[in-house]
Order: sequence, then C-alpha cells, then structure tokens
Amino acid sequence: MLKPASLFTDGAVLCRRKEIRVFGEVSEGLTVTVRLFDRDGSLLAETSAPAEGRCFLVTLPPQEAQTGCRLVIRAGKEQAEANNVAVGEVFLAGGQSNMEVELRNADEGPDIIRQYDDPLLRFFNVPKIAVKGPEHRKANDAARWQAVSPGCGGVNSAVAYFFAARLRKRMPDIPVGIIGCYWGGTSITCWMDEDTLRADPEGLRYLEEYEALTAGKSMETWLEEESRFQETFGAWCTAVDRYKQSHPGAPWPEINDACGAAPWNPPPGPGSPYRPAGLAETMVREVLPVTLSGILFYQGEEDAGKTDHYDQLLALLIRTWRSWFRDAELPFLFVQLPMWADPAAGETFRWAMLRKAQAAVRDSVPDTGMICLLDQGEYGNIHPAAKRPVGERLAELAGAMLYGGGEVSPRAEGIRTEGDTLIVSLTAPVRVRGEKAYLLELADETGAWAPAEAEVRENRLFLRADGLVHPVHARYAWTDYSDRISLFGTNGLPLEPFDI
Repeated sequence: MLKPASLFTDGAVLCRRKEIRVFGEVSEGLTVTVRLFDRDGSLLAETSAPAEGRCFLVTLPPQEAQTGCRLVIRAGKEQAEANNVAVGEVFLAGGQSNMEVELRNADEGPDIIRQYDDPLLRFFNVPKIAVKGPEHRKANDAARWQAVSPGCGGVNSAVAYFFAARLRKRMPDIPVGIIGCYWGGTSITCWMDEDTLRADPEGLRYLEEYEALTAGKSMETWLEEESRFQETFGAWCTAVDRYKQSHPGAPWPEINDACGAAPWNPPPGPGSPYRPAGLAETMVREVLPVTLSGILFYQGEEDAGKTDHYDQLLALLIRTWRSWFRDAELPFLFVQLPMWADPAAGETFRWAMLRKAQAAVRDSVPDTGMICLLDQGEYGNIHPAAKRPVGERLAELAGAMLYGGGEVSPRAEGIRTEGDTLIVSLTAPVRVRGEKAYLLELADETGAWAPAEAEVRENRLFLRADGLVHPVHARYAWTDYSDRISLFGTNGLPLEPFDI
C-alpha cells in the first residue's frame, strides 16, 4: 500500500528554496524513494527513506522556482506520480470566518471568477471535517490542487486570493500555492492540540470550561442538537438572503430588525468544530509537515469576548505551528481586527483590547508581521465584503518581510512629555484626512482619559488635552468601532491604533 498525502498529486505546488518534505502512508517495512524531474525529464533530486510504521517522510533538497515538473514516489512494486508540479511560494491561510469568506461572496468576486485565468496560482483546500472517521478520510483522500481558471475557484478564500494575486503580480514568474485551512466561528484554541493547551493556564481554562459544558453529552445527543441548530440557523440565513434581494444595499442594523439577530448558538459537544483542540487534529494534522514559505492568519473575533490573554494564546499558536511545520523561523503574517461593533451590545472595548494584544505579539515574537485594517470594517457586520484591502495589505507585508520591500502601516514607537504636551513618535510620517484628527486621548498619572487635540508634524504627534497639565499616556482609536479614522501614512495606509 502506497498513499502519498493529497498535497502530492497533480498540480501540486512545492515550496522553493527550502527542503521539500514529501509524506504519506505506506505498508510497514518498505523504503520509499521520491524523485523530482524537471519539465524536460531531467532528474532534479532523488531521496530514499525507510517508513516509520505505516507513515513515510522523505526530504528532497531545495529547488528553484519552476513549472511542469513530475514527482514520482515508489515503494516496493507500487508507484504514484504527480504531473504538472510547480515549485514556488506556498502559504497556509488559516483562521476563522473572515479568512473563510469565499471569493464568490466578496466584493468584486463574481466578476473576477468569470475572467481570471492563472495556471501558476493554485489552491488546495483542507476539507472541513470536525470528527475523524470514514467521511473524514474519504474527503481528505479526494482533496486536490486547483489552478485559477475562468468559472472555477469561487469557493476559495477571498483574502488568500487577493494576497496571492498581488504576489503573482509582483513575481510573475514564480508559482504561488495556497493551502486553505480555516473554519468560521472558531476560537484560536481549536487550532492547537490538547497537550499544548493543557500546559498553558489560559488554554487549560478553555478546555475545562468546554468540558463542563459537554459533561456526559453523547455524540447522539449532540447530533440531535446540531440538527436543530442547523435548521434554525439555515432558516435565518434564508430570510436574510431574501431580505437582501428585496432591499439591495440594506445595512445590517436594518436586516437584523427585519430578520432578527443571528441565532448563533451552535451546541457544544464531542463532534463540534468549535471544541478546543478539535480542528488541530482533523485539519492541520492532514497537511503536516508540509514545507511552507509562510502562514497567513486572520482570527480573533471569536475570542474577543472570551479572554484577556489573547496575546498569550496567539504566541502559543505561533510556537506550536512552527514546531509542527518544522521551521522555527517560519514567517507568520496576521490580520489585526478591523472596526466592528454589535449594535445590541454597544461599546465594549473588547475589540480594542484584542487589537492591542495582537500588536504585542507582533512586537515580541520574531519573524511575525501584522497588517492594520483600522479604516476597514462595517458597523453591525462582522463579515465585511471588501477583502481586497486585506489580501493586498498582507501581500505588501510579505514583500516587506520576505521579498525586499513593501508598504506597511505607520505605528507609534515612543512617547515623551514636555509640559502639558505629550509627543508621540511614529515609524513614518502621517497626514490628516479631513478637518482634524479624531480618536486621540491623553491621561495623566491618575489614569483619567480626556480627548486630545493633535498637531501633526511629519512623524510626530503633539497632543494636548484640556485640564491635563502633565500627560503621561496616549491612546488612539481605543474603540470597537468608529467611522472617523483620519490619520494615514503617506503610503495611504492607516496609522495603527496604540495605547502607550
């Protein structure tokens, strides 16, 4: 028996300039030989390794970007081949629903799908199955790479598509492969294994809280609850779709008034995709330890109301995934949450706190980068349809981190007090759009915050507030949602929020 992982089938994209790890299942006791041929049939690399139990892992030496290759895997008398293989950049796109939003449901998506055609841009989507079993195995065995072509690929991540399309424009001769591994509504703890979570106080808290919710619940009981939930939620989605069709452009507060709030209460249980550690086993494990150029991650919405320690959990995820993908310096690019507010909840500052936690990880964990979406987002709609800014800003960040240059948001890097003025130093010059700079605040030693007026001088903000004679703290955009973002870099990107 020889069964390479589905990543190594026709149309595969292998990571350039790093060791290429090829893996799968094989009969015990066999030695597996992997050969990579170029488009002319010349042998590029050959390596053999004995299987470990029923699993094999063979490592090929690094290769330069190219197309039209053939991968041949042999064990005993069996042989598997993959044709039209490319070597290029390979990114895993992970997270929850805003990474999951499909291109067909994004702004510009339907028009792009009809006309796009790029055989060097390919997607591999990990099947979304929450429980191991025959269905899980069948879906993963059937998964395949798909090149971008007219009319195809509408189910791919919109964010990942816009990222990859910008990368392809920057490097037109380099193939780009995207491995989609995401699920809407998931906590960050869904994407780490149980042992990792139990060794961390905050991870353990998530596990224990979920275990308390599901104590004694059988799979049969959960399936009954899940069926009722899907029926209710499906009916709500149908009502929303009908209302949108009859009221084009209706804002979400109006839609919620007409259709009611989303009945988002999926039942906890042993088969739920939202259980801690679940999708780490049924999704991420299916593509380990593939060689990657980097990771794209858009997640945090689900955890904004659940933890004050998101920075701890995100840093833990990065360490864990780097270990799993066997690359201690694997670039990790993530998305700072945009603007959003739940009309029913009002201002909570939970999203502001999570944005601060995300920035703290970028500042403290090496080989990480973060894009700012402070000028994006929609009031009352947690899934904004504009995904081009997200993907293209991630591509610019990748350029800055990996490819010799790219545009990133300016951010605060220090403060000092001069009398009644607090001066914030920025990493790059900013400009004010509109009549004035909003959302700036100052505080003195008492910790009482007051609105601040700003004088902008290139890469410095001079802030003053009525009644504060000696300000020592400043913050910007400390809010879940606002439509008054007015500070932008000369490159057009928004100034990152700060609290210093």
